Amino acid sequence: MPKHLLKLLDYSRAEIEEILNVADQLKYEQKNGIPHSFPKGKTLAMIFEKNSTRTRVSFEVGIFQLGGHGVFLSSATSQMGRGEPIADTARTLARYCDCIMIRTYGHEIVEELAKWSDVPVINGLTDRYHPCQVLADLMTIREHKSRLEGLKLCYIGDGNNMANSLIVGGLKMGMDVSVACPEGYGPHQEALDFAATVTDAKFSLVTDPKEAAVGADVIITDVWASMGQEDEAEARRIAFAGYQVNDELMALANPGCMVQHCLPAKKGQEITEAVFAAHATEIFDEAENRLHAQKAVMVLLMQ
Repeated sequence: MPKHLLKLLDYSRAEIEEILNVADQLKYEQKNGIPHSFPKGKTLAMIFEKNSTRTRVSFEVGIFQLGGHGVFLSSATSQMGRGEPIADTARTLARYCDCIMIRTYGHEIVEELAKWSDVPVINGLTDRYHPCQVLADLMTIREHKSRLEGLKLCYIGDGNNMANSLIVGGLKMGMDVSVACPEGYGPHQEALDFAATVTDAKFSLVTDPKEAAVGADVIITDVWASMGQEDEAEARRIAFAGYQVNDELMALANPGCMVQHCLPAKKGQEITEAVFAAHATEIFDEAENRLHAQKAVMVLLMQ
């Protein structure tokens, strides 16, 4: 198991499966009142440079359920916000805490933090990758479909951190992956370079959402304008006008096709109210599984 969780590219299929298996066990224990067998008193530093609901609550509740404590640090009130070098922040927090989680903008920030930290660093989100969310997605798909290998995962929308991590995570787990993005809004080249090396699963990148959705077992989408892209919202609304998960698109997928959304959702834009409502159980199972998947990451990195 790698020392850090920065991106799923760093993990093998077996290592991702281990995370998912531990997450399943921790979820079972939590649901059945069975105490987790994890050393008490571990401390997680949580650095937030972006707004958060699910990441903040799932990590803070997760470390508490494991018998530890989460320390919240906002960039607005920490010394990082006043310009302290990332290296100095990393070396300081590693003297206090057993693990560091950061939710930030540039991926180079989390890489720099990990470079200087003596304790594990978890990527809670960067503009390039969102590994914790995709681990929860894979966990949820496996819960509902009983497998991952051989399924077709379809992503519709912006080639953002979700698209990049889904490409990597889906292909590593033996899923066929199809992605539909408008011209100029495609995934990061690093994810595409990885996809080009995969021989045991199929990958396609197209501009037609209907083409991507044919035969899908799970369709995933995200907002058209992510945090930090508010100034682009109107241009993106025009560019993504045809990239909506709706009944017409779902009709092209396989019977029983799941829908996932990392939330928050802009209903009426990337997904219709009707499709969201029809698949709300799956979507909120996905949200819940952030808790269990991240607990598994913490257990494996801090054990």
